[in-house]
Amino acid sequence: MFVLIIDYGSGNIKSVYNSVKKTLHYFNKFSEVKVSNNLSEIEKADKIILPGVGSFDQCMNRIRKIKELLETLNDQVITKKKPFLGICVGMQILADYGYENQKTKGLSWINGEVKPLKNFLDNSQNLKIPHMGWNSLSIYESNNLLNDITANDQFYFVHSYFFDIKHKKNIICNTQYGINIPAIVNQDNIFGFQFHPEKSGISGLKILYNWLKLS
Repeated sequence: MFVLIIDYGSGNIKSVYNSVKKTLHYFNKFSEVKVSNNLSEIEKADKIILPGVGSFDQCMNRIRKIKELLETLNDQVITKKKPFLGICVGMQILADYGYENQKTKGLSWINGEVKPLKNFLDNSQNLKIPHMGWNSLSIYESNNLLNDITANDQFYFVHSYFFDIKHKKNIICNTQYGINIPAIVNQDNIFGFQFHPEKSGISGLKILYNWLKLS
C-alpha cells in the first residue's frame, strides 16, 4: 500500500506523516507513506490524504496554484475512485462553497457549505470560538471506519467554521458543540474528518488504521 499525503503548503504534514507511518506498521512490510505534490506520485498512490490548516480560501488558492493538481485530484478521486481522506480544512474544502474571509468555491465533492460556527451558537451557552479541545463522536450511521471506536474515544478539534452538509446520508457521525457538527463525512470513496487524528492520541491512530484498512 502506497499512501500519499499531499503537500500544497497547508497542513500539519509532519504530524500526519508520523501518525500514518506508525499505523502502517500493522500492514505488510511493503506499505509506504510519502509527502509530495508531484502529479505522477499522486497517480501511483493507493490512498490519498489532504491535510489542511488555515482558512478555506487559502487552501483552495494553494491547490489551484499548483499546475494541474486540481485536475489530477478530480481524475484520481472522482473518476478512478481512489480512497481519499481530507482532514480539518482538508475536509471542509470538499464542500461546494466556503465563507471564510470571502465566498470561495470548493471541490464540490460533497454537497454543502462551510459556514461560521458563531452564527449558529446560542449566546446563552457562552461557548468560545474557535471550538478547541477534546470531544467524543455521536455515531449517526454504522461504518467500518468506526470499528473499536466508542463514546470513550476523544478526538481533538480546532475550528471556527463547520461543514453544513446538504444531505444527511453524507454524515457518518457528529460531535456536539452547541449544535451538531459533522465530525466525519463520506461520499463513496471520499472521507473527511473535522478533527485532527494526528493530534488525537490512541483514538486518532485507531481511526487512521480503520481508514487505511478500508478497501
